[in-house]
Amino acid sequence: MQSTSYYPVLLSADVPAAAAFYCDHFHFTPLFTADWYVHLQSTEDPAINLALVAQDHETIPAPARGKTGGVILNFEVADPDAHHARLKAAGLTILLPLRDEAFGQRHFIAAAPDGVLIDVIRPIPPSADFAAQYAPDALPQ
Repeated sequence: MQSTSYYPVLLSADVPAAAAFYCDHFHFTPLFTADWYVHLQSTEDPAINLALVAQDHETIPAPARGKTGGVILNFEVADPDAHHARLKAAGLTILLPLRDEAFGQRHFIAAAPDGVLIDVIRPIPPSADFAAQYAPDALPQ
């Protein structure tokens, strides 16, 4: 299968509120808006897209309707410290404080609508123990 595009679609209990959250805090803009579905695109990189669909919409298979959460969206950025300060000042709930991880990340995790977690990350050099687990071309510098 050769994909022409890839983006997550999140089930939402309140599509307009979730769309506003991603637009207000993560620089997305709507490309398509319906009461049950919104397709968002990053204002900083058009290759980054995200969609939201009403959790009870008829296009969702019946066994999956009404379920949200269990998803972590990773946003890799140049300066997680600045984003941490910005999002904390905006009143977002920070579930995991800003910190360095031995496996090679400086990051924090914030709460988003519908039980989604937002992990804001900058790769950093890992400890020697974790460096051995990376493919040679994937080792953060």
